[in-house]
Amino acid sequence: MNIGDILKSADAPNTIKEAVKLLGTREKPGSSNNATILSWASELEKAMGKPHLGYTADSIPWCGLFVGVVCKRAGWVEQIPATPLWARSWAKFGQKADKPSLGDVMVFSRSSGGHVAFYVAEDDSAYHVIGGNQSDAVTTTRVLKSRLIAARRPIWKIAQPASVRPIKVNKGGALSKNEA
Repeated sequence: MNIGDILKSADAPNTIKEAVKLLGTREKPGSSNNATILSWASELEKAMGKPHLGYTADSIPWCGLFVGVVCKRAGWVEQIPATPLWARSWAKFGQKADKPSLGDVMVFSRSSGGHVAFYVAEDDSAYHVIGGNQSDAVTTTRVLKSRLIAARRPIWKIAQPASVRPIKVNKGGALSKNEA
């Protein structure tokens, strides 16, 4: 199974289905802003009942914003942390996942703080994730397993889909070293 097949799977959890719809969304260079990314902040503010999350430009790290809007659209708004723009806040989302699995929220360390994305698969040394603000866009990338801070899973209101399981793939693609 390859990453493309996993992302297209009809039985993938809603977080993956919603994230895939946003693949390729890219921030604008310089002082311009992508109106789509900015609209995610308004959508999340409204859903969370927060008047202003503080997101005003796509030059501001937006991995947490991406995960927030995906979780909102997937039906998990009540589990979104109070400060969703901060990647490390996602270490409090849902419940601890003992074994990272398809659709889980993955929180990683990085030199300037953290990064958050969704688990797609893993190889021996890295997790394959779909996330925002990865090379200034919504992409899939590989992140070293040693950088993992937390793997979190939504608390399911109904039976958890069978697709929420660890998925092994062959190593492929470059490692992400510093998301931005």
